Amino acid sequence: VRYQALLGFMAVFLYLGGFALAIEQKVPTGLVALIADLLPLAVAALSQPVLGERLTTRQWQGTAIAVSGVLIVSFDSLGIGTAPAWAYILTVGSMLILALASVVNRRNSTSGMPVHQSLCVQMLTGAVLFGLCASMQGSLVPPLTQKFALAMAWLVLIATFLAYSVYYTSLRLFPAAKVSAAIYLSPPVTMLWAWMLFSEPLTLMMLSGLVITLVGVWMTSRP
Repeated sequence: VRYQALLGFMAVFLYLGGFALAIEQKVPTGLVALIADLLPLAVAALSQPVLGERLTTRQWQGTAIAVSGVLIVSFDSLGIGTAPAWAYILTVGSMLILALASVVNRRNSTSGMPVHQSLCVQMLTGAVLFGLCASMQGSLVPPLTQKFALAMAWLVLIATFLAYSVYYTSLRLFPAAKVSAAIYLSPPVTMLWAWMLFSEPLTLMMLSGLVITLVGVWMTSRP
């Protein structure tokens, strides 16, 4: 339980809290998203020294191609902003913390605790810490509206328990670098969601970035 609480402190509180604080300090959300999507690169770099999982030349080539695709997809939304320097460092640090938590989770994947139990401990740890932070900034009572309830249902059931469960279960079954490579698909998927739901423009450059990212992920993940 202590081990899972530590992972919750890292992968929930420090990771999500660091990004939220960086955005609050006016780090552009496009830049935050790009740094978050470079997580597989950090996992790949940590896999060999921590896990002994050496990436092949083809996998490094696929990683480079996927990163290029992510940069192309994200290019139009990138900006430097006017945030203090520590906020940019915090963004990178938050991404590295999740990368470290991922490889540590992979190394101890035989600890025996089922994923749903480990997630409960991690999320409760994050809830307590975020609750303490929120209590120092105002009321803990949420807005009692239908939109808020629907947003929380999506956040809790889909974006948290389903997404983290798939990620952690995959880390138990496959090499960490192969699993994390799928995160490179976050910008293209977000781009397609925005196009379908909000009619945001879909440019030729974005589509080419999507194709390049898919090629990179396929090279990194295939047997």
